[in-house]
Amino acid sequence: MKRIALYPGSFDPVTNGHLDILRQTLALVDEVIVAIGVHPGKKPLFTFDERVDLIHACAEEAFGPAENARIKVISFSNLVIEAAREAGARHLIRGLRDGTDLDYEMQMAGMNATLAPEIQTVFLPASPTSRHITATLVRQIAKMGGEAQAFVPPAVAGPLAAKVKAGD
Repeated sequence: MKRIALYPGSFDPVTNGHLDILRQTLALVDEVIVAIGVHPGKKPLFTFDERVDLIHACAEEAFGPAENARIKVISFSNLVIEAAREAGARHLIRGLRDGTDLDYEMQMAGMNATLAPEIQTVFLPASPTSRHITATLVRQIAKMGGEAQAFVPPAVAGPLAAKVKAGD
């Protein structure tokens, strides 16, 4: 049976932290489905299609074509467990940066396990080099004129700077 994991998030923008968790996930499963949450009330910096392109560009650059081929990208606007079911995923991947993340993610894992006992939540610790990175902080730094390149893959740095400069 093919081992499929769903890795949900906003990925707005893709960060070095996202790639860290994606790298760890690729070592555990046959296929990773990156599920971009789309919420009608939120205006992301990057469009869904731009995020798909950036995820694949970053994966290709970081992991190579064979590993990139094991990554699929979808959107979802329903419960994450429903997205996992629809994708055939048996594992839900959650990255943990610190104890605050753990407290929140444990609550979510408990709720998800009650609603979908067949889907197992897998917690992966962020590496020390990416533990402090969040997409929200990266967006804030970039929008305020700061240097965000240290926090994002090279494939994201240029498009991020262009988005901010254009005022999107």
